[in-house]
This record gives sequence, C-alpha cells and structure tokens, in this order.
Amino acid sequence: MVDRHGLVARPAGRGRRLLKAVGFGLAFAVPVTALAFVVREKFLPVIQLDERLIVAATDITRDNPWFRTALLVWQEATQPRWVYIVASGVCLLLWRRHRELATRCLWAFITMMVAWNLQLVLKEVVQRARPVVSDPVSHAPGYSFPSGHVANAAAIAAVLTILLWPVLSANARRWLVAGLTAYVVITALDRVFLGVHYPSDVLAGVLFGIGLGTASYVGYLGWNPQSPDAAPPPEGRSGPEQAKGNS
Repeated sequence: MVDRHGLVARPAGRGRRLLKAVGFGLAFAVPVTALAFVVREKFLPVIQLDERLIVAATDITRDNPWFRTALLVWQEATQPRWVYIVASGVCLLLWRRHRELATRCLWAFITMMVAWNLQLVLKEVVQRARPVVSDPVSHAPGYSFPSGHVANAAAIAAVLTILLWPVLSANARRWLVAGLTAYVVITALDRVFLGVHYPSDVLAGVLFGIGLGTASYVGYLGWNPQSPDAAPPPEGRSGPEQAKGNS
C-alpha cells in the first residue's frame, strides 16, 4: 500500500494487533513478575505453603520407590534439549510438507529458542535457591524460579498446538491438545514430587511458557495481517504467508 507521498503505508490494523500481542504478554507477565517478587522477598505465607507441599510430595515419593524411578525417567526424558530437538524436527517436517507454512514454521522455531533462553535469564534475575529437604530424593543444579522443565514444556506445548492446528483434523486436534496438556501437567508434578522445584516455581513456568507462546503468535499475525480489519485466524493459509503474496 502506497500513500500520496509515495511512501509505503502500514496496514491500519497492524498497530492494533501488535498492541494486542503486548496485552497478551502483559496478562501473563504480570502474575509471573508478582510471583517472582513474592519469592524473592520471601513473603511468608507463600514460602510456608511451598515448604509444606514440598515435604508432603517428597514423603510420598520416598515411600514409593517405583514412583521415584518413574519420576526420574520422566525427568531425563523431558530434558529441554531432547524435547527441543523433537519440536525442531516437527517444524522442519511441517516446512518440508507444507511450504506455504514456511514463515509459520520459522516463527515456531524462533519462539521456542527465545523461550529456552529467556527462562534462563529469569532464573538469574530471581536467584531463588532450590528446595532443601532432610532426605532429598533428587538433585538439580542452578536456581529454582521458574522451573525450566515446566517453562519449556509449556512454551513447546503452546507453540506446537498453534503450529500444527491448520493441518490437523478436528479429532487430531483434540488428541494433540490432550497429549500436550498431559505432558505439561506430568512435568509439573514431576518437578514437585522429586523435590527439585517449589509449586510456585512450577506455576510460574506454566504462565511463562503459555504467555510467551501466545503473545508471540499474536505478534506474528499482527506484523503482516491479511487486511486491516480481518480477524487473525490460526490457519496459516490465511495468515502472513498468504498476505505476502497479496502485498
């Protein structure tokens, strides 16, 4: 679109959609920031609740060796590096089979890499120590807030759901959402029952991952909308890929 001065004009809806992306981001960033402040300042009611839940969870794990073994296997299988390799493979496979979704695949990959690194930055900012129990059932290095396993799991789940939505049937979509939700929930429980993260760390991880994935996608659609007033649907065939061909 060119204005009367010969300059390329941005679509009228772009600023509105980018503001919507910022709004989505803030809706999740505010509670994560509030939780970070609470744990950093050691707000007593939250700290005491975290401690009680960690003791109760690790007692259950300690009393059931088979449960501890299953948790440790899940912990290793869901190390972010392994899951990101699989998720990146999904992006590559989708790009090979659906070239019209090329920028959507690139968006997904970049968003996941940003999530992986940003949660590490947040850990360094908050610097919360790991839980300490009298008879630990597992150990993990680094800081505790937010849970890296959970933050990455939630981000991957949100991104893959959005990425694959246009190419799946209604039944396949239900299975995808159910499977990825189970992956996030089990990972969250795994971290608490192994005693390597407080429940508030896990909650922050979920909010961080879902918030980042959602806000990133809204921003991706808003950057190059199909038309100023068109609602941005999740289908890649009517998103930025098609918009580039119509510009």
